Amino acid sequence: MCGIAGILRLHRPSEPLPPHRLSIPEEWLNLLDDSIRHRGPDDAGRFRDRALHPDGSVIDVALVHRRLAIIDHAGGWQPMIHVRHPDGSGELLKPRPTGTLHAVQAALIDTADVVTIDATGLSPDADLVAVVFNGCIYNHRALRVELEALGHKFQTDHSDTEVLVHGWREWGTEILWKLDGMCAATLWDRRRCAMYSIRTRHGEKPLYQFADHTGDARTAIYAVSSAVPGLVLLRQKLGLTLTPEKARTSRWLAMGWGTATTPVQDLNELPAPGLEIAPIGLKNAPRPPTASTRTLSPAAEPIPFRSAEEVDQQLDRAVASRLESDTPLGCFLSGGIDSAIVAHYARSHLGELHTFTVRMPDARYDESEAASRTAHHLGATHHTLDCDARPAEDLVRLIHQLGLPFGDSSLLPTYWVARAARPFVKVVLTGDGGDEMFCGYERQAIDRTLQVMQRFPPLMRLASAAMPGGVHPRSKFSKFGRLVSAAASRGYDDLVAIFPTPFMRALVAGSGCRRWGEPTPGLRGRTFDAERYLPGDLMRKADTATMALALEARNPFLETELSRRALATPLSVLMPNGERKGLLKQVARKYLPPEIVDRPKQGFAIPIGDWFRNDFGAMRQLLHDHLESQNPFPGLAEAGVNINMAFVRRMLREHDAAGESSPNPWHGRDHSQRLYMLLVLSIWTKWLDRVRRDVLDAR
Repeated sequence: MCGIAGILRLHRPSEPLPPHRLSIPEEWLNLLDDSIRHRGPDDAGRFRDRALHPDGSVIDVALVHRRLAIIDHAGGWQPMIHVRHPDGSGELLKPRPTGTLHAVQAALIDTADVVTIDATGLSPDADLVAVVFNGCIYNHRALRVELEALGHKFQTDHSDTEVLVHGWREWGTEILWKLDGMCAATLWDRRRCAMYSIRTRHGEKPLYQFADHTGDARTAIYAVSSAVPGLVLLRQKLGLTLTPEKARTSRWLAMGWGTATTPVQDLNELPAPGLEIAPIGLKNAPRPPTASTRTLSPAAEPIPFRSAEEVDQQLDRAVASRLESDTPLGCFLSGGIDSAIVAHYARSHLGELHTFTVRMPDARYDESEAASRTAHHLGATHHTLDCDARPAEDLVRLIHQLGLPFGDSSLLPTYWVARAARPFVKVVLTGDGGDEMFCGYERQAIDRTLQVMQRFPPLMRLASAAMPGGVHPRSKFSKFGRLVSAAASRGYDDLVAIFPTPFMRALVAGSGCRRWGEPTPGLRGRTFDAERYLPGDLMRKADTATMALALEARNPFLETELSRRALATPLSVLMPNGERKGLLKQVARKYLPPEIVDRPKQGFAIPIGDWFRNDFGAMRQLLHDHLESQNPFPGLAEAGVNINMAFVRRMLREHDAAGESSPNPWHGRDHSQRLYMLLVLSIWTKWLDRVRRDVLDAR
């Protein structure tokens, strides 16, 4: 579990060639390094190399790594560099405690707390593979056995990173489908003269990237990182645009998150699963002649679940596979069945298990008593921890650290429980993914009804226009109104959106939001939740909250075979008699009492709307300081995203009124999540504007 980054720079033939350290200055690496430092406090390393492409181009590469040491503390140092000799033998280039290297000659450069292995002096014919890796490969021991049977010689004791090195040599890009784990990695293959970035199925670990020319068009650059801020600052140094892009920003504003893109023009996120090859990804760059061009395809079609017994067995194996750790491991525990059933399996395998929940500052959202009862039933050693809630301060820090306008307010409680548990453990199991795999959302259950309603668009538009908004978003009236509105516009997207179509049309003046009347083609219900919402929202939230504190979170419900089988299982099996998560509840009843299994779903939430009214944790002050400032969203108007501030002020008034006592049932309207989204958008745009202004000042 780590932070990774890398830069590839291509120099065209006949271009004057600068020294490697001028081609990719240390200053650029420092920008990337600083933005991922919090993800890996245990170790740091860098790697540099230069290769000659057959067409005469020269390719310079630098990799950066910050390590959170979980597995094989002694052997898992990164960047992990493997050189294969002409006789077929190979070795890892790794600093010895004495400061020397193995037999292969390479320069060892010490800069502050970072050790750099510089391989530019190696023979041009050296067969070298280097990797920086963020995540955990849960089936690394089985893959190691398979690779050893094929003749590969491992040098670490049990590092999962070394499996990537040898697996790449054996299977190339097809290794992506061999992995059961959460993985974002960048590999430099000198023989192929190419850098490969990969990301596994559910997007548990982030990987952001951009590819562009520098100003003179004679060189081209590809950069990748676990964190957006370092790439933004690098783009600043290169003189590239930091302007928000209209369509991207509108999508982020509507949903609170995005997939494959960020709001910044030309700054993207590698899809999950995904593969990017540079310099192929660089405009007009030569194609590495030996790079794989095969179409990536997963294994054979999965077998759907047919019974609770099959789910029980698969879940047991999934949890067991995620228990390996050379550091203390525990389990987050809420009042729901997802984390409870994970804790049951973990307890049965480990014998002793520490579970953690946090006491929330509002009793209506506090599940600590329910979690304590669950832990007592399971026989776990339970810790109920006090929530050190500083919402305004924490929110600004997290958005700046993420570098994106992320609109899910449950980021805050996730961060607080991680902060409370971190002094005790470095690894936690979670119940994330249970709702996506086993249909736990109300919107999934009503998707068929929504599809029927969408057959009558004129009627739905009339009904939507005639319905007033409810005061409270969780009321039955408000939910029905949202369903009708979704049927009249973007379908399932609008059920998930923070700003459904009518709100977007009112909020963003002249932004072409009529296009938002089209549903997402081919994605509905749990498919949308698994392929878009899970990586774009839930996994981004979990990674941001936990890695801000250098805490590894593992998600057994996203085990490869379990998730593939669950997503292939018909709704009638997953929801017997229409009961949400019914099949999973059948499993839970074997191990948990009815008061736990049948407890109403609460979700991991905070009363953000009340805090905007009563100023808990300075949240009202923060909201009004931003939304009532002279320029709440710098840069958006220039990008064509024209926020209707009269509508924003109206939402502020309606939200305050909804908290007042009144005999009028239509008194005000709760805009909790919409105001939260506007707040984080303002925090983000002002941060980005400061970065842009620093560019101008520097010039």
